[in-house]
Amino acid sequence: MIRCRDIHKRFGTLEVLRGIDLDIAQGEVAAIVGPSGAGKTTLLQILGTLSQPDGGTVEIAGQTVGSLRAGELVRLRNERIGFVFQFHHLLPEFTALENVMIPALIGRRPRAAAQKRADELLELLGVGHRATHKPAELSGGEQQRVAVARALVNDPAVVFADEPSGNLDSVNREELHRLFFRLRDRFGYTFVIVTHDNDLAAMSDRRIAMRDGLIVSESE
Repeated sequence: MIRCRDIHKRFGTLEVLRGIDLDIAQGEVAAIVGPSGAGKTTLLQILGTLSQPDGGTVEIAGQTVGSLRAGELVRLRNERIGFVFQFHHLLPEFTALENVMIPALIGRRPRAAAQKRADELLELLGVGHRATHKPAELSGGEQQRVAVARALVNDPAVVFADEPSGNLDSVNREELHRLFFRLRDRFGYTFVIVTHDNDLAAMSDRRIAMRDGLIVSESE
């Protein structure tokens, strides 16, 4: 699903990534771990096409990202990639249902089809009864489930998550972790997750450890 070779990234004089080679298989749940400053989030942003590397190549579902024109890259990001962040980034003026629908509407899916898909996902994730509520009316766990539904509304090939449970209590954190694996098992989604949570890393199919801009170990 993902193939990257010799990825380098520099910010000024600081070389954050120093030659990353990584393959992620379809349907894999891979956890990227390591101390702060190891380059985890920078790598995730490059794999998710949110940032461009200074050197190296990234392929997603057989497409070489660096060869895509701007419009093609936007389309790839909308149709094939989902994102879940530590801070849910739900739009406060919209309901849960409307927040989930937004990526589908951006992708020009008919409104009725977008709403049907969003309703199905909210029900699947256990927050269907909160569809008409705005983010301020939802608990932290409910907000993050809505954010996961939004990431899935276009049926992406891969979901990138950056500390997705970092702001949740222990109960909601465990429920979110189990949810990722249920979604993988049911739909075959690929998850690449940056996390400091040892429990989530231990549950994952593969634990990829980074330090000082390099992958230092991988374990299943």
